[in-house]
Amino acid sequence: MLSLKNVKVPIDYDGTLEDFIKNYLKRDIIDYKIIKKSIDARSKHEFCYIYEFGVTIKNEEEFIKHNKNKNITKYEEIVYNFPKSGNKLLEHSPVVVGLGPAGLFASYFLAKHGYKPIIFERGKRLEERIKDVDTFWREGILNKNSNVQFGEGGAGTFSDGKLNTQVKDKEGRIKEVLRIFVECGAPEEILYEKNPHIGTDNLRLVVKNMRKKIIEYGGVIHYNSTLEDIIIKDEKLDSIIVNGEAFKTDVLVLATGHSAKDTFNMLYERRVNITSKPFAIGIRIVHPQDLINKCQYPDFYPNLPSATYKLTYNSSGRGVYSFCMCPGGFVVNASSDEATVLINGMSNYLRDSGFANSAIIVTVNASDFGSNPLDGLKYVENIEKRAYELSNGLIPIQRFIDYENNIISSDILDIDKFVKGSTKYININEILPEYINSSLKEGINYFNKLIPGFNKGIILAPETRTSSPVRILRDEKLESNISGLYPCGEGSGYAGGITTSAVDGIKVAEVIAKKYQNML
Repeated sequence: MLSLKNVKVPIDYDGTLEDFIKNYLKRDIIDYKIIKKSIDARSKHEFCYIYEFGVTIKNEEEFIKHNKNKNITKYEEIVYNFPKSGNKLLEHSPVVVGLGPAGLFASYFLAKHGYKPIIFERGKRLEERIKDVDTFWREGILNKNSNVQFGEGGAGTFSDGKLNTQVKDKEGRIKEVLRIFVECGAPEEILYEKNPHIGTDNLRLVVKNMRKKIIEYGGVIHYNSTLEDIIIKDEKLDSIIVNGEAFKTDVLVLATGHSAKDTFNMLYERRVNITSKPFAIGIRIVHPQDLINKCQYPDFYPNLPSATYKLTYNSSGRGVYSFCMCPGGFVVNASSDEATVLINGMSNYLRDSGFANSAIIVTVNASDFGSNPLDGLKYVENIEKRAYELSNGLIPIQRFIDYENNIISSDILDIDKFVKGSTKYININEILPEYINSSLKEGINYFNKLIPGFNKGIILAPETRTSSPVRILRDEKLESNISGLYPCGEGSGYAGGITTSAVDGIKVAEVIAKKYQNML
């Protein structure tokens, strides 16, 4: 197979890709597949798609020998291989705690390769979880263990479902994650789109189908099951306590997500090595999607998908940047604790709400919140509690121009078209620290130079769960200082999104498999 890279296809091309490739090569083709696809938007008025194709033709070796086009080479496909089982015997089934992306993929691979994992998820099955979240958004009734943060699928299930990552993929793990997603119901284009996304609606189908496969492979899933304690003997994991009951295990994959504050506190008390890490907080800003489309696609925007943006600024040494941009999406109440308020962004696959939103966040570090490993958690919690007190548990909302002028807004139109959950007009300056407020104002006014009208947006707050404030330390074999304890995923400080969390779950499954015999 040949690899055809950097093939430019005009946006308005109305023929078949097969015919385009034939004309490009000036010969017939046997077969082709899309390997990568992106939009070249460097020139605002000369858009095109950039493809990489895998193409099969007759006499490929002869063609390569005489080829002078540097963009045509032999295609070398990366194939993922799970390692062979090790020799050490497992006395008990490995345990996975948490069914977000890291836990799902660790469970999937352990189950598929004969390790019969037992999985504990503090929240509910996805079908029940969806009902609890809808009830919370409509009526404000929070279930602390079944919400946007907790439950089968993890926090990513109520998100845009972005799958892009900057991580290199020499071993083929990312490609394998995307392949499994497609196998479980995701659209096939995620295999080749530069910035793939599933959407919260498709993610629900994927999660349910992954659950079925885990069970078919021999995994056992327990819902409404909270990890309460770990029992350590001689610096080695002996057992765990779930809902007051002890379970013996040699191996614990800890994939709790970054909202499990009670788990972090318990681990710290048990002398598991934890350190704080920098993170970022801020607000979400909402604009009509047409404003973003017309700026990014001045000539062609009606024929293209909802436009995105990625913005960065430096405010006196603090990074100010867009994060988790959701074209055609919603801002959602993402609270998981009583007496706290926090928000997140979410989109369905079609991204057709008519409104764009993105977190605009500012970096914070230990000098802002303290040197104790858990101080970052307390810092975040204090902001979320402050928001709750000021808004009576509703989502604070304000025009950016009023935020600049310390004025409480009123009469914002169409709120129900871009927000899931009830809102209250609040002066957001009173929620966030002054150094965050000043950095946000400076950054957003700078972004207005890049996207005219950006500073006319509506802001909601606070966005606090961008990444984990802690990292559970682990060695080169991905094990903590407690033998048998394998922290992984975003909550443990080793990932930043759905794909990297899934990959980290696979890595942990691999090191367990290399060490232990399976249980077949």
